[in-house]
Amino acid sequence: MSLPPEEQARANFYALLSRLFYAAPDAGLLAALGQADKLEADDPAIAQAWEALARAAAAADPDAVREEYENTFVTAGRAPVTLYTSAYSVRYTNEMPLAGLRAELAGIGLARRNEVAEPEDHIAALCDVMRFLVTENDLADQQRFFGRWIQPIVEPLCNAIETNGQTVFYKHVARMTKAFFSLERSAFEML
Repeated sequence: MSLPPEEQARANFYALLSRLFYAAPDAGLLAALGQADKLEADDPAIAQAWEALARAAAAADPDAVREEYENTFVTAGRAPVTLYTSAYSVRYTNEMPLAGLRAELAGIGLARRNEVAEPEDHIAALCDVMRFLVTENDLADQQRFFGRWIQPIVEPLCNAIETNGQTVFYKHVARMTKAFFSLERSAFEML
């Protein structure tokens, strides 16, 4: 199935965000981002965030970015910033969003692979699901999943990354994420 260029671009953005949140970018990804073309977009916020991310990637040291990722998102004990979205959406101790997410994923034919230890509410996994939905499902399914699982956690997650004193490169990732998800939210609201 061939996607229209704008849908392929959306899928690619979700894939990039998934990759950046799954693990620290290696030297090759940083170089590719650093050499990326300017983003032609009607929304100046996303174009500015993309250019800032590209500049940050071009100037980044891969070892420093890996250390930043590990110190911010992975450390032993409680990480300064969690990438598990339930931390930003659970209001009451009896809520069980992970069970609801698993049921929704099963409904669209997706499940966690046995060799994967990460719960499904990791932001990288949610971005990957959205990438899949963009390539395989209609806009209503995309809107429903985005509205339920991503939109409510974007601000608190990105704000936690931006205000963390250890983030340098990932501040730019958070700003890009916020700009892209804001554009997505606006597009879904027009449906």
